[in-house]
Amino acid sequence: MFIGEIAVPFHEFRFALATMSLAASLAAALPAAAQEPGPSKLNLDEGRINSDPLKGLIISRTMTVMGWDFYSNFTQVWQALYPDSQATMTVIERPTAQFGSEIWITYLNQTVFHTFLSPARSRAKDQSREVVQAVRENIDIINAQRQFIQSADLGPEEM
Repeated sequence: MFIGEIAVPFHEFRFALATMSLAASLAAALPAAAQEPGPSKLNLDEGRINSDPLKGLIISRTMTVMGWDFYSNFTQVWQALYPDSQATMTVIERPTAQFGSEIWITYLNQTVFHTFLSPARSRAKDQSREVVQAVRENIDIINAQRQFIQSADLGPEEM
């Protein structure tokens, strides 16, 4: 096949034609706002320093089955009671031979709850349900302190 004065093999011409038709169909399928860059598009570099795109996560740093049981029960109860919570927490476990497992929950680099889980796995489910209310109260206290205590020397994460 000849295009202008260039000789193009037929299979390459067919591939180029298919590629152009695919690109045209994709461009037609995209909404108009996605095709044209403009001021309506969100610029990721213009965000606030304190904005956190991953709010509401509960991160597990547990190591044992007992710690995982506590974490999964805690998150189930937390999400059932506070489904719109924006608090990002970490559940941390340190297993010990003498005391079972040491568990603490942190929020904004502050410990909001700390306990030891007995080696009996059945108790982890009951303890995780009791912990939810204490954690919520401590998070509310931390948020209130951050709102009302302003210091020019300290950033919000250092309060």
